[in-house]
Amino acid sequence: MSATLPLPDDHSLPPVLAGPLLRRLEPSRLVMWLVGSRALELTLRLQGVADIRLDDGQCTVIAVGTHAFVHLIDVALDAVLPCDERIAYDLLLEDGKGIADWAPHLLYGEADCPNFVLRSRIDQLLHGSCRKPHHPATDGLLCVDNLLAQEHQAGDRPALLMMSGDQVYADDVAGPMLRAIHALIERLELFGEHLEGAVVSDSAALYGHAACYYHRADLLPALKSNETLRDRFFGGARKPIFTSSSADNHLVTFAEVMAMYLLVWSPTPWTLITPKPPKLIKERRERYALEQTRIDGFKAGLGNVARALAHVPTLMIFDDHDITDDWNLSAQWEETAYGHPFSRRIIGNALIAYMLCQGWGNNPDAFVDVVAAARAFSDTGHDRYLDSDVQDGLIDELLRFQHWHYVLPTTPAMVVLDTRTRRWRSEMNLKQPSGLLDWEALSELQQELLDHPSAIIVSPAPVFGVKLIETVQRVFSWFGYPLLVDAENWMAHRGAAQVILNIFRHSRTPGNYVVLSGDVHYSFVYEVLIRHRKAGPHIWQITSSGIKNEFPPSLLEWFDRLNRWLYSPRSPLNWLTKRRRMRIVPHVPEHAEAGERLWNSAGIGQVFFNEKGQPQAIFQLNSNGAPKTRMVAPEIDE
Repeated sequence: MSATLPLPDDHSLPPVLAGPLLRRLEPSRLVMWLVGSRALELTLRLQGVADIRLDDGQCTVIAVGTHAFVHLIDVALDAVLPCDERIAYDLLLEDGKGIADWAPHLLYGEADCPNFVLRSRIDQLLHGSCRKPHHPATDGLLCVDNLLAQEHQAGDRPALLMMSGDQVYADDVAGPMLRAIHALIERLELFGEHLEGAVVSDSAALYGHAACYYHRADLLPALKSNETLRDRFFGGARKPIFTSSSADNHLVTFAEVMAMYLLVWSPTPWTLITPKPPKLIKERRERYALEQTRIDGFKAGLGNVARALAHVPTLMIFDDHDITDDWNLSAQWEETAYGHPFSRRIIGNALIAYMLCQGWGNNPDAFVDVVAAARAFSDTGHDRYLDSDVQDGLIDELLRFQHWHYVLPTTPAMVVLDTRTRRWRSEMNLKQPSGLLDWEALSELQQELLDHPSAIIVSPAPVFGVKLIETVQRVFSWFGYPLLVDAENWMAHRGAAQVILNIFRHSRTPGNYVVLSGDVHYSFVYEVLIRHRKAGPHIWQITSSGIKNEFPPSLLEWFDRLNRWLYSPRSPLNWLTKRRRMRIVPHVPEHAEAGERLWNSAGIGQVFFNEKGQPQAIFQLNSNGAPKTRMVAPEIDE
């Protein structure tokens, strides 16, 4: 274990370790999230409303360690709050101290408490995905903070921030981050667990094992039956075309994932630890030193990130890295990963943490039963070790859970898709990529969309992607190597592709669609028209990625160029694609070189909507300090 400060008692630690994060906010209901070093007695102070003492029905507290308690705050209001006005709020502790006392870094300017704005309609939103702490790019969430710091009036506030996947990277962790995670586990006494199917017997043995840093694949027993699992799950499949993924520091325990969430959303936990490098060989020491410089830069911006998340409602949905790389990519992947107790536990631990830190705040009503099961699970940690049977039972329940998706009753309506757990598995070849939604989920999606004049669909992976890249993925899949190229796109599975395209063409589904996506580590905008149908629908595919990640620049440049050559409007190759009945019109990044359609810069997407729910201005806010990039629509000749 790394060096830490002396073990604390409850009152030697800051009362709040992370948060508050504003989650789903409505005029008569406020949902927030925070983590305290003890179970806190909180009072919500709202501008224009009497102080609300939060009881057990309004604040569910779940212990994840001796000195770490997740607070799920869900307050139904008697009076409806006004829209399009700043509403100040505060969270008072037992001693009456508010946010200005225990988290002054969350305040803008001379304000004595944070505020939020409930927008009457979505006329502006922010969106993005893929925030990897040790990527060299500057954190795109700082763009959100800069935007809010320059706000002059309530109408300037975005309606929401939509984070569409890979909010954490549980499978790709820098050595210094893992070292900080272990220091925080010790400092807060996060609950340990027993492990089955691994070389180590429990979490304490894991943290002290020689393979703990950069060699976690060695934690599997050296049995022939584990070779596939070792390569596919822990090996960090080397992806020479799209990413160079590395799982050699893959998070394993529930405590590790919870500590990761605290360390990526708040500056406070970093003040409690003094992690030192572990003993490493020379090559690993060099890698650790490089990663340390990047983690230090990431850590420096966390106060501003936390400030932004305390002022704008944030909605989330998982993608693969929130759990593990290539999560549920194919039926064969599922058989391998879920068939072994160690990998099943790893997936399950990340899913429990996702539920507590992300999923619940999107739609608390869907999580009543699983939150109750999580409380029972946490109650078994009274001796600092969780009960394995209860833990595995909760994991089984979450793997069966089918309500990760949700719909916001906004104008326009926003439908957020779960494209990871309700997959259309290939029956002909288990190695082939699964469809991102199965028939039942797609049918439910169509019902949600019926008779809406306009809709925003959040799909972590773009529905309308870059044709050349999808073709390369299809070729690798045909040869039986879909894992090598992240062959996860809507067009990779014939059934799912045909159904989603038919939904867009249905006469009773919206006339205007905006599809918000991320995942791919570059940004682009496509305008999509149905050939030979002037009445619509009209579709915009808007992709913003990554928040703190980028595509290899020279490789993306070639993909962009070849895609323009091979799939130009007159190219016969277009007739070989599943989208041949649709006309794809790329928007051009304002500051791009001639002909470029793909924008490769970490940051955050910003979309302005008119009253019809159509995007009237689309920007990419660049975290590198460059001026924001407008995605310019070409003239469309019908």
